[in-house]
Amino acid sequence: MLNIRFILKMLGTMFLIETIFMLLASLVALHYGDGDLPPFLISSAILFTVGATFFTLGRKADEHSAGYREGMLVVTLTWASLSFLGMLPFYIGGYISSIPDAYFETMSGYTTTGASILTDIESLPHGILFWRSLLQWQGGIGVVVFTVALLPLFGGGASQMFEAETTGTGIGHERFRPRVTQVAKRLSGVYFILTAVIALLLWLGPMNLFDAINHGLTTVSTGGYSTKNNSIAHWDSAYIEYIEILFMFVGSINVTLLYFLILKASPHKILHDEELRSFTLLILAAAAITTLWLLAHRSPGAPLDWATIESAIRRGTFQVMAISSSSGFMTDDYLPWGAFFWMLVLILMFIGGCSGSTSGGFKAGRFVIVSKHLSNVFNKQMHPNAILHVRMSGHVITADNVHRCLAFAFIYIALIMLGSLALAFNGATFDEALAASVSAISNIGPGLGRQGPASNYADMPAASKWILSFLMMTGRLELFTVLTLLQPRFWKN
Repeated sequence: MLNIRFILKMLGTMFLIETIFMLLASLVALHYGDGDLPPFLISSAILFTVGATFFTLGRKADEHSAGYREGMLVVTLTWASLSFLGMLPFYIGGYISSIPDAYFETMSGYTTTGASILTDIESLPHGILFWRSLLQWQGGIGVVVFTVALLPLFGGGASQMFEAETTGTGIGHERFRPRVTQVAKRLSGVYFILTAVIALLLWLGPMNLFDAINHGLTTVSTGGYSTKNNSIAHWDSAYIEYIEILFMFVGSINVTLLYFLILKASPHKILHDEELRSFTLLILAAAAITTLWLLAHRSPGAPLDWATIESAIRRGTFQVMAISSSSGFMTDDYLPWGAFFWMLVLILMFIGGCSGSTSGGFKAGRFVIVSKHLSNVFNKQMHPNAILHVRMSGHVITADNVHRCLAFAFIYIALIMLGSLALAFNGATFDEALAASVSAISNIGPGLGRQGPASNYADMPAASKWILSFLMMTGRLELFTVLTLLQPRFWKN
């Protein structure tokens, strides 16, 4: 039977840890005195009360008897319920007036999607802006990963929850060998270092300290929430755009590789990683195509000088990197760039970044595995007796993992189609429905049409926002964790 006490204890622990993060936002609200401190204090009290109650009910749980069912259930319930509790400062403070909108904004934050219903971000108080950024920072590495790193008290259930939340770290990669608590601490260490470096570099540019910290939080998490209505375009700074391009790319790299590079000073693992090489080639090709497209369609009579070429390279590369990394930051409204670029955007949205990174999407590693398997299928047509293996970075990918990637691809596409159908039923146009569905499940943020980079999701019906919230959570937890709970056999003893 399900270990209910373990589930309650874990949920209570997550809520208590989240109370600390909410109180941190309360300190920011107190410092700036914008009037948003009372909503944070009320929300923190509610969050603490719920967490303490759950923890007390499950305090005698047998942690070592927890299995995969408990792990998947805890992770899914954590993300779903924290989005309800995390929306309280928005709703209680009156900054977002409806529950569907507040839940959508919060789920978009935790899942690092970056889609927003807010129409005037700069009118929000500092505490609320910081809370939005903090949501994405937690969601980037994972709420459970942070909790396991801070409180390694979960016994046998820790590894089950860790596996249910982390995004495909084993796709063609060498796994960490030590205990899961040590893994969580190492991943968190890399995350902290990158956050500090990004914030410092942005502060050295035209950003003030508050904006630099917020964008450091949302860049390392490839989330995309900004403190400005025009996102990165607000500063009109080549320096900031190049810093963002660099660290959006870093955020798209498997965090295991970053650990070996930053803390172990071992760059050879990055240099020999096939997924990263494939992802890098994809980015370079897409950026080159976009640059040429922008140059070919520049304003009539515009000179083709170095300033024009540099601007096209920077603007094109930024948009490609923002979409591929699932960051969703904006320097341009790409809708006037035409249908050709829209198609490129959809392809980049679908593929996403590397497995085991904070980015979303199908993942470059899975794309490489499926592509190689497809090549083997064609080769078998000509050589039926040949024994062909799929290899990544010199390692043979087991047939089970190949089949899992194929199943993932099928479910991924099916959810996109079902989501698009549901959104179209609620009034979205074809391009809006398809782009919003891909954007949500890939945790990108901007879409096409009325949900393009220069607009938001405010005008969508409430039912569409609930659908997109489900797709965002399902995509962030990599489908199987959430969808397994919908199987009747999951609930059988």
